Amino acid sequence: MARLLKVIKWIAICIAAVCLTLFVIAKCTPLPSLKGRSISTALFDTNDTRLGRSIAPLAAAHPGLSGIYPLANSQDAFAARMQLAEAAERTLDVQYYIWEKDMTGTLLFDALRAAAERGVRVRLLLDDNNTSGLDRTLAALDSHPNIEVRLFNPFVVRKPRIGYLTDFFRANRRMHNKSFTADSQATIIGGRNVGDEYFGATEGLLFVDLDVMTVGPVVHDVSKDFDRYWASASSYPVDRIIAPVDPAQISEIAAAAAAVAHDRAAVAYTTALHDSPFVRDLVARHLGLEWAPTHMISDDPAKGLGRAAPESLFPHQLDEVIGEPATDLELVAAYFVPTTTGVNSFVSLAKHGVKVKVLTNSLQASDGPYVYSGYAKHRKSLLQAGITLYEMRPLSPRSEEHKSAAGLFGSSGSSLHAKTFSVDRARFFVGSFNFDPRSRKLNTELGFVIDSPVLAQTIEHAFRESIPANSYEVRLSKAGKLYWIERRGSKEIRYDRSPNTSIWQRAAVWCLSLLPIDWLL
Repeated sequence: MARLLKVIKWIAICIAAVCLTLFVIAKCTPLPSLKGRSISTALFDTNDTRLGRSIAPLAAAHPGLSGIYPLANSQDAFAARMQLAEAAERTLDVQYYIWEKDMTGTLLFDALRAAAERGVRVRLLLDDNNTSGLDRTLAALDSHPNIEVRLFNPFVVRKPRIGYLTDFFRANRRMHNKSFTADSQATIIGGRNVGDEYFGATEGLLFVDLDVMTVGPVVHDVSKDFDRYWASASSYPVDRIIAPVDPAQISEIAAAAAAVAHDRAAVAYTTALHDSPFVRDLVARHLGLEWAPTHMISDDPAKGLGRAAPESLFPHQLDEVIGEPATDLELVAAYFVPTTTGVNSFVSLAKHGVKVKVLTNSLQASDGPYVYSGYAKHRKSLLQAGITLYEMRPLSPRSEEHKSAAGLFGSSGSSLHAKTFSVDRARFFVGSFNFDPRSRKLNTELGFVIDSPVLAQTIEHAFRESIPANSYEVRLSKAGKLYWIERRGSKEIRYDRSPNTSIWQRAAVWCLSLLPIDWLL
């Protein structure tokens, strides 16, 4: 026993020494200076570009309105980004939280490289929280004279990334915005990051998500907002964080894309894209747009350092634009953590006659019990107020259910990732904002509020048709117990516990719900 205690003590000392060493290394490696950082701004004189010649006449015919095309189908969402990259002639401004080095991520990296080879100025701004394994690729892209890469709230020590231990306040604040803008003429914003699971290009986890492709005056707002983030005190040129590489290494990106493109799975995926009606309509300029007043909402990038004024934060702006719902609120939130304050707001709305419906992930579909726990503890209070709750159940892409699940959110998948809602069947929101404390207080976010009954009613229709058919409805029994209803055609199946989950999953949710961690979720 004494020998075992010595071994344990020795291991503990080693672990402590390693942690102390890493802490000292991190503290001795501060963020670099931003002095002398290049200055660039969006280009707006682009009506003579290919995109401009197509879009300007349409915008002129709809003064003051922006043209909106919902990208519900995941493959269409990827195709739209590739098409914009290929059509760009002057600029590409690209901003993301996650960019995976997988099939779609590799192809889009190469699309940026190819655009730069044509003379397009490319600015790529990535949050640094999810760039592990990308350092060489990002350095190679940045080596091109027409490409500049910046990292938001970067980790100076690249391996291991210990910023959360040594600089938690800053490292815990992330840039969650997503935008892809070509020639300041067309942009894509919404919930999707860049990766196979977001674009329906993998056999594993698939996200149900929603973006919009947009033209018209709000695109200039997005371009100006990109400039704010690009010039913010949190955005660091990548060559000050990652060692530069030989510019010749950019050829590796083209080689990687060529290798990916010849993979059997990629061939099947790109063939499906080629046959897509969306792509044919986009190329032929027959794509139907919904023209409507559109308001961009975006956090002050100073939020990334905890320096943003309260009135500049996303929730305040959203309240200013949306106002108080009068009749209906239909909310789709992948990460729904209402907190006690949020629950009180929803309950108050319901008491004033507003019909509130919510779709979030089931525990079965959730990518983490910690987030689900922040919602689960409030279900009874919401249901007691008359609020309708649905929890999405995962559907196999090959199932018959999948084939009938198209609609607002396009193809079905393993987990909900969309962030959208409608108010009074008149206003429609889409963007990166999750209804959780992290989006409200820590992460920066971007979204549109669109004054369009047509788009708002697509959510209403989804809650009437596809959502009940492809989700569990959560109910409260007379005895105050939760139960779940699954609909299969005319048949209803009742579950008295969270469906298709283990006792250990449910126990983890219960334990986590007792902890004061909502502010981190």
